[in-house]
Formats: sequence, structure tokens, C-alpha cells
Amino acid sequence: MRKIRYSRWDRSNGDALDADSVFEQLNENMSDTGDLQQAMRRLMQRGLKQGEKRAPGLEDLLSQVAREMRRIYEQYRIQSALDEVKEELQSIVEDERRTLDELGEKPETEEKKKFLDRLPAKSSDAVEKLSDYEFENPEAGERFQELLSRLDQIRRLENSIRREGNLFRGQTPLDFKEAQETLDRLEELRRLESQLSSMRPDQVELDLLQKLLGNDAARDLEGVARLESTLEDEGYVVSRGDHFELTPRGVRRIGQLALRDIFEQLRRDAFGRHAVRKRGSQELLTEESRRYAQGDSLHLNIIQTLKNALLNEGGLPVRLRPSDFMVYETEHSTRAATVLLLDMSWSMSWDGRFAAAKKVALAMDSLMRSLHPRDYFGIVGFFTRAVELKAKDLPEATWNMGDPFTNLQDGLHLAAEMLDRRPSQNQQMIIITDGQPTAYCRQGRLYCEWPLSFGGISQRAAEETLREAERVTRRGIKINTFMLDDSPVLKDFVDALTRINRGRAFYTRPDRLGEYLLVDYVSRRKKKI
Repeated sequence: MRKIRYSRWDRSNGDALDADSVFEQLNENMSDTGDLQQAMRRLMQRGLKQGEKRAPGLEDLLSQVAREMRRIYEQYRIQSALDEVKEELQSIVEDERRTLDELGEKPETEEKKKFLDRLPAKSSDAVEKLSDYEFENPEAGERFQELLSRLDQIRRLENSIRREGNLFRGQTPLDFKEAQETLDRLEELRRLESQLSSMRPDQVELDLLQKLLGNDAARDLEGVARLESTLEDEGYVVSRGDHFELTPRGVRRIGQLALRDIFEQLRRDAFGRHAVRKRGSQELLTEESRRYAQGDSLHLNIIQTLKNALLNEGGLPVRLRPSDFMVYETEHSTRAATVLLLDMSWSMSWDGRFAAAKKVALAMDSLMRSLHPRDYFGIVGFFTRAVELKAKDLPEATWNMGDPFTNLQDGLHLAAEMLDRRPSQNQQMIIITDGQPTAYCRQGRLYCEWPLSFGGISQRAAEETLREAERVTRRGIKINTFMLDDSPVLKDFVDALTRINRGRAFYTRPDRLGEYLLVDYVSRRKKKI
């Protein structure tokens, strides 16, 4: 018998963070910034979605602080507290004057009257000056001592009114004690505001937050503080003291998310596969079938097999003969060596090209590694020069402002060298670029040249790049190009490169990644996927 135990609802259980959801939102921020640390800070600042709800971030807590300060300013009138001090001081002085008048005209009393006449207008200065005065009226003297004991508070009140008195626009008057409590609260709110602005949850006094904004705000802060530990516990990131790094699992997950996003945009099985975490078979089944032969894998076409049996023998029970068995045709995939060339030049910073290129690169990396794990897959980033990148570098890769030119020629050369070290019957390069070469190497020297016009290409750089494509083609290496710009001049360059290599070109725009056109120069026909 199944037993169910009910217990009191604990909100902390309901607020538990889903690590996959948190990492997915971290990845969205990282797509914009290309920086894990900045993406983490942005996530803590802005909060995150949890199902249909939204977990507040530090910016939401800052907004609560601002609202509370604004409420105080708009509700209270603080000048009334200083008026109270002035009235009390004036009353004490008047009582003392009456006592001096009763003592008659004596040199000492006349001197004291002159002293009282010369008291400063500012309350704190007047109280300080009276501190050395000997009162003739004992009761006035006692009241002054009480006022003198609050001299520091009076100065604080005067300074506050001088700095922010115009902010208090409310109609509710504050007495001296209430004004001090209000100033205390404002100071605490400012301290909390400073702590929250540091964007470091561990620097925020939880008790202070709870006192000023309530228990819900304290729970929200605890939720923000759990973001990092949630990702770390799940194995997506690892702390390195003052910064975080992606783990191999985090890198793989980012690739899977990129691949999933592209599939969702395409809304069809453009590649014939969905994103999967488990490695699959290298064997592809087709729709065609044939009679079974000894040694074949038993990918049985059961419908056709039973149909043959019924046609040959008829009746029940069905009797199967060896000749009745039909099996699906299979295509055995062979090992391949692939190098992905990622354009990291300055021009890729326009129109979100690099973010789109990186997403495609991550998706391709995930696709290759999940469906063809035994194949070689290398990555080259090219800007003014070309460099080899590791897969773990992709999530945080960004365009290079310091070396803003595009040296696709050097990228092709480096990729060919990498493929030479991985001999295979099927070698290919995948280029993700906006197709605008502006740098090239000749006889060991680097040359850079700006395009002849906006949106155009650099003639010599284009010629040297096409020559490098010819050398790559002679090695039997296929080139597949993902093009992120459809301007006619740039498109002509990619088309020329593709014709030379007899490879393939995929055209897309950064804002329409899922809708791109495949030009298949191998089959000499075009088809939309």
C-alpha cells in the first residue's frame, strides 16, 4: 500500500533553482557578451525566469530601495524638526532674558543681555556658544543642558536639510526624535544600496536587507546567491577563486543549446537529426529495402517480409522462408576530418554577425561531436592572422578589435595543415564568415588592405584567398561556407570560392539564422532546406 506524508509548505523548496534553466539563461547572456564573468553578473543583476514566474535579481532589490527612499521623501516634512529646536532655544533665551530683567540694571546682567543679543542665527552655533554661558534662570539652564546634549544630532539635522531638504516634499511633519529615526533609516538604505550596487551577494548584509525591505527581499537575495552554487553543483562551471570557468560539460551543453535553437528556427529536420546527448550509431537507414543476404545486419522490413510470406504461401499460420526476409538498405558513414573556420574579424561585429556565427559554430561542434564522435574536428579562428582554437574556447570567443582584418587565406592554410596531420578519405572545411577578406600572406609577409568601397572586398586579398582555395582543392579537401552577408559583391566572392572547390555554400542573415539557402555546387542544383 502506497503511503503519502503531507507536511507544512516550505517556500524554500518551491524556490529551488533548476540548474538547466539557469545555465540556459546564462548562455543567452553569454551569447551577447561572449564573456562568462559578465554574463554571470548580468544574470545576477537582472534575475531569471523560473517557469511562469520570475526570480528577482539585484537590480530589482535596488529598485525596492529606491522606492522606499522615494516614499520617505514624498511623505514627510523634515524642516519641522529643526523648527522645533529653534523654538525651544528661543524659549530658553526668552526665559533667561526675563530673569535678567528682574535682576535689575547691573553691569553683569547688561553684559549677559548683550551676549544673548549676539547669538548666531544657526541653531547649532547658538547652542555651542551658549555652552559656556552661566544661566541666571535655573530652569532655563536645565532645559539648555538637555538641548546641549543633542548638539551633534542638531548639526546632523541641519546638514541633512542643507543637502537634501528640497527632496522632502511631504506634508507629514516630523518631530526631532522622528527626524533622527528617519535619517537613520535613510543612511541604512544608502548603505544597503551601496552593497547591492557592488553586484556581489556575499557583500550584502542579509539582516539589514531583511530589516529594511522584509523577508521576501531576503529570500530573493538568497536566490541570487544560489545562482553560482547551483551551476557549480551541477557541474556547468567551476570556481577559480576570483572567476569562473566553463567545465567540459558546460561547453558541451552550450553547443547542444545552440543546435537546439537552430532546429527550433528551422522547424524541420534540416540535418535529419535532433540534438541528443547520447552518441548514436554511425549507420544510416534508408527507405529502400532488399532481400536478406548472409552477413547482412538484420534491419528487418517486417511489413515487406510478411507480405512476401503471404504472397508465397498464403493462409495461416504464416510460414516464413529465408527468401521472404527483406532488410533495409544501410549506408555506412566513414570517418571524416573537419576543420571549422570561424571569422573573428572586426566586420563580424556588425549586425550581430559574430553572435550568430558563434551560435552556428557551437551547433556544428555539437552536431559533429554527438553524431560523429570518432571523426576529427578542429577549429580555426581567423582575423588578421589565423589561430587554432580549442572547443572549450568557443563559448567565450569574440571578435577581435585589436586585429580587425580578415585573413581567410591564412585560415585556409592553417586548416589545411591541421588536416594534413589527420589523413582521411573525407576531409572538409566549414567556414563561417561574412566573406570579406582584407588580409593575406605572401612569402612570409602579412599584407592588410581595406575594401575599395563599403560592402566591397579587397581585390588582392580576394585573389590570394582564391589561390589558397585552389591549393586546398588540389589536396581533395571540400569547403562548406556559412555566409552571414548577402550583399552581391561578397556573395560573388563566396560563389567563386565555392565554384573553385566544388563545395557548398549556406547563405543566411544574422537575424534569420533558421532561414538560409543551400547552394549545392556539387550537384549543380539549388535547394532550400
